[in-house]
Amino acid sequence: MTEDQSHPIRRKSEHIRINLEEDVQSGVSNGLERFRFMHQALPDLNLEDVQTQISLFSKKLSAPILISAMTGGVQESERINQILAEAAQATGIAMGLGCQRVAIDLPEQANSFKVRKVAPGILLFANLGAVQLNYGYTLDDCKRAVEMVEADGLVLHLNPLQEALQPEGNIHFAGLLSKIEEVSKSLTVPVIVKEVGWGISGEVARQLASVGVAAIDVAGAGGTSWSQVEMYRIQDARKAKIASAFRDWGISTADSIRQVRQAAPDILVFASGGLRDGIDIAKSIGLGAQLGGMAGPFLKRAMQSLEETIHFIEDTTDTLRIAMFSCGAGNIRQLQKTEMIEN
Repeated sequence: MTEDQSHPIRRKSEHIRINLEEDVQSGVSNGLERFRFMHQALPDLNLEDVQTQISLFSKKLSAPILISAMTGGVQESERINQILAEAAQATGIAMGLGCQRVAIDLPEQANSFKVRKVAPGILLFANLGAVQLNYGYTLDDCKRAVEMVEADGLVLHLNPLQEALQPEGNIHFAGLLSKIEEVSKSLTVPVIVKEVGWGISGEVARQLASVGVAAIDVAGAGGTSWSQVEMYRIQDARKAKIASAFRDWGISTADSIRQVRQAAPDILVFASGGLRDGIDIAKSIGLGAQLGGMAGPFLKRAMQSLEETIHFIEDTTDTLRIAMFSCGAGNIRQLQKTEMIEN
């Protein structure tokens, strides 16, 4: 690789620090506040009978909750990933790892991603930037990422705006769809394509569905703004000002879920981007998602302790269950069909 090999590690450390210390929230809402469930004063079920479990990619989850991709590849991320994985194992939810590019380029960094020893039973997703397929990465590299962490699926993330703002960004996205198709059709595990915080449009969803992608994680606007994160990294004041102009950019999470669901009705949809609690996850599922992902809330709890992380998952699941009970949905399939009111 021609890139200075110190850059990926330094960049990952900076991303962790900035997310924890700076205001990097998007300037737009995730859109979920526009929606409410029709409250059922007579739900005709018992709270203890409400089932939050789902099956996904041959794994059983206690609730449709995903610890969204965050980090890996640097010393401080190893403990974060271990805590997140232990919490996922203890509570029976899914987990995505941060981009493994640094571990492909620098194999000595792989340990920070290897969490199977503490989480043998979880649904686990490997992760690479899709654009790396235009920079020399091959199907074999995708296989290496999956095998490295014994993953159940591979996330290929799309982040054109972030790459355009990074001083070291990879900006050649032309012709990428056909390479995503090759990976999707050749890999033995499902491929999930996700944005990193600006949403997936209906048009892009149709394209991805047509090439065999198994699921789309919309990662809509409304949560962490990676243009803001990059703004704090950029040393050049003029370029930092350009990055700041994109704080309001993107498709809201709610709008992205609806666009993807309408454009590709048969594809699995994961919702992320500004989700904060079990009600946000319930609303996302009511709009058509199968899984709700969060990153920032988990990162903050993991920095505190394993116990705080587990408590957050339990609280999120309890909130989801009570929301389901209060709108008369006894299971996740019923929740997906529950009437919602748009303000």
